[in-house]
Amino acid sequence: MKLTVFFDDPFWVGVIESIDEQCRLKAHRHLFGAEPKDGEVQAFVLGQMNSLLRGAAQEVEVEPLPEHPVNPKRLARQVARELADRGVSTKAQEALQRSFEARKKERQVVSRQQREAFKERKRELARLKAKAKRRGR
Repeated sequence: MKLTVFFDDPFWVGVIESIDEQCRLKAHRHLFGAEPKDGEVQAFVLGQMNSLLRGAAQEVEVEPLPEHPVNPKRLARQVARELADRGVSTKAQEALQRSFEARKKERQVVSRQQREAFKERKRELARLKAKAKRRGR
């Protein structure tokens, strides 16, 4: 599990990435708002982070990670490289994009249904009004 916090004008954003046993990457984007303090980030990690990842609907296939132990010096270099990079992986971006698209389609379906229901109600009122006119009321 990995949390990347970066500034995306005008807010601070955290991207959570997690790879499960089936080599599927889940990602979730969390808005912090103002620059988060270390305590706020720690509280977020201990509190909300796991529940947010469980809510991530879209997953992306990734290649499995190596199982062999990594030399500590190499691991330190990799950590330093990741800290300097501060970017979000393209797989995480893909998972976030799929999640956004799924929510967008759901919103489109709901708004279309509401729009059609409104038009149907308006048609029904017009029909009742015309019927009342014919009856002389």
